[in-house]
Amino acid sequence: MVDSSLLALLPLWYVAFLLSLTCHEAAHAWAAEKLGDPTAALGGQVSLNPLPHIQRELFGTVIVPILSLLIGGWMIGWASAPYNPLWQQRYPKRAAWMALAGPAANLLLVLLAAVSIHAGIATGWLTRPESLHFTQIVSPGASPASEAVALFLSILFSENLLLMAFNLIPLPPLDGATAVGLILPDEMALRMLNFLRQPGFSILGLVLAWRFFGDLFTPLFFWCGRALYGVF
Repeated sequence: MVDSSLLALLPLWYVAFLLSLTCHEAAHAWAAEKLGDPTAALGGQVSLNPLPHIQRELFGTVIVPILSLLIGGWMIGWASAPYNPLWQQRYPKRAAWMALAGPAANLLLVLLAAVSIHAGIATGWLTRPESLHFTQIVSPGASPASEAVALFLSILFSENLLLMAFNLIPLPPLDGATAVGLILPDEMALRMLNFLRQPGFSILGLVLAWRFFGDLFTPLFFWCGRALYGVF
């Protein structure tokens, strides 16, 4: 049986998730276009409209997120922005900046959520929570409508912190693996990219990232939650 409370939360979860994923991929596409690769732009992905991203990856943007929430209690999924591999090989430093654009977009959404949370607390519409967890970064005030706002901002803050941190892990196929090229000479960065493209590395990288991410994310999450309220 599906928990009826999760069904009620599904719209808020999905809007926050899709906004986060769309901004991440649109940032990749925008950066790639500015740095000389129009591939994603030609596909309509330099856009905050989620439809081009959904059309490219229906399974990862719709089916998996909904099922993961209903089965596991939280939402996971994926999307991707196309790029020209020849451009990446020719300009590994530019490709590295393009890779960082996605996590940077998630960081901006974390900051936007934080500002909104403080604005809500300042106006009395939201309150500081007694304890922190993924869906409780801020608590509702007296108004019944503030419950939805508190939950949405909590998910937006946590989801984008998670997406930023996970994608910065320097393992393929995550953005952090490509971003490492920023600190390497071009020739070495190119050799590394070619090495990481070998079959099996993406699967191995995801398995390793998933295995150890909880140990990395939990202290980061609580540190950021305390920093939000100025408590260290």
